[in-house]
Amino acid sequence: MTKNIKHNVIEEVVFNTENFVASVSKSKRKKFGQFFTSLSVARFMAGMFDIDVHKPEMQLLDAGAGTGILCIALIDRIFELGYAGKVHLTCYETDPTVLPILKKNLLLVHETYGISFKIIEDNYIASQYFGVNSLLDTDSNQYDYIIGNPPYLKISKNAVEAKLMSDVCHGAPNLYFLFWAMGIYNLKTGQDLVYIIPRSWTSGAYFKRFREYLFANAVITDIHLFESRDKVFGGESVLQETVIVKIKKKTDEPDMINITTSSDSEFRDVRSFKVPYQTVVPKNHYVYLITDEKGANVVERINNLPKTLPDIQLKMQTGLIVDFRTRDILRDNMEEGAFPLLYSQHIKDGRVVWPLGRGGEVIKTNHAAYLQENSDLLLVKRFTSKEEKRRLQCGIYLKQRYSQYKYISTQNKVNFVKCDSPCVTYGLYVLLNSSLYDAYYRILNGSTQVNSTEINQIPIPSKEVIEEMGRELMQQDLTEDNCNKIVERWIR
Repeated sequence: MTKNIKHNVIEEVVFNTENFVASVSKSKRKKFGQFFTSLSVARFMAGMFDIDVHKPEMQLLDAGAGTGILCIALIDRIFELGYAGKVHLTCYETDPTVLPILKKNLLLVHETYGISFKIIEDNYIASQYFGVNSLLDTDSNQYDYIIGNPPYLKISKNAVEAKLMSDVCHGAPNLYFLFWAMGIYNLKTGQDLVYIIPRSWTSGAYFKRFREYLFANAVITDIHLFESRDKVFGGESVLQETVIVKIKKKTDEPDMINITTSSDSEFRDVRSFKVPYQTVVPKNHYVYLITDEKGANVVERINNLPKTLPDIQLKMQTGLIVDFRTRDILRDNMEEGAFPLLYSQHIKDGRVVWPLGRGGEVIKTNHAAYLQENSDLLLVKRFTSKEEKRRLQCGIYLKQRYSQYKYISTQNKVNFVKCDSPCVTYGLYVLLNSSLYDAYYRILNGSTQVNSTEINQIPIPSKEVIEEMGRELMQQDLTEDNCNKIVERWIR
């Protein structure tokens, strides 16, 4: 087997894949959650495995094989390392349009390398049992190496996959993390799985059960991040930030996680950084995607703090009013029996400024669920654009400025914290308006939406310290620079 023959195999597989992608519309591929992997990504992922060339035989799995480019890149690497044993490949694929290309590519690899393979034309998840205690269930641990680009597709909470894997999900899940959980279940103890996936699993309540399962059975050893989300699946308009993750099925944590970054999926400028495992995966089982010493310092400083908002009897909540569903109770001008309705547009230079003279900023209703007691509030915008400098954009609302109103309301594009004093309101503003907390939130969550559940989990100082920080800011302008100076004095 010459290197030239190997090279020709990969070239032919890529040629077949590119022809298939060009022949099938994006809308049709989207129905299957298909985003095909490039050769450069496939080779990078294959290079992440710890290949034991002394094994007499290897069992490989690609659970959403597509045209087979990922598993073929892995096989190519295995034999390039001088492996002389037997390789058995299992691929799952259900799309009838791609199956002929997959079969053609795998026959080519069989003829070149002498591997055995089987293609299972069945639902990867629904066709097998999923057990939560997989380390105790040796019958399920079939594969030495698992590689994949799982389907990115939201399914109904009543879908068969969601019901079969209810232990790791709730609500309407996405297939990608169900594939990942089943992959962990199928992996032999001590062996490797490498997936390219969205980063949404790293935080939030939605993925909590999955993360608990992941970290009960495996550890993360490597993460690769792309600086440009637009250049991973070329021309596919992928909005989610994408990461490559390698896990090893064992429970003893490594000292460090290797994090690499590149500007795009050509990997011409890969940079590597080692981070303590507990910094990336602390006890709350969120995953912090840190890329440098500065980011590690941000996470370590905040994660060492003693409290959270619920610990000090405060809680961030989402605004009450979905305005397009409650048009009948909205008013353009104040009238008897009406109350202020606060929008994100009312946040101006750190304060809540109401009214602005815009339509619909007054609410008239007796419905208790639409009203909240007029209180000191910290408002935070729920949505920002990726171009904006800050993700956390806050405004202070003090009830004494609007003391004529018993109630107010909040539109649901803002989050709010009901505070029990102006000092606390100013103190929380200091935290969330600082560069430190904005950087922390960007590391925690790659989206442009500010999630109240995540904010409630972020470590903060004690209430006494927050009040002292607030008292300092009361005498100053509400600038990010002033907040930073106060934070530097109180959070080391």
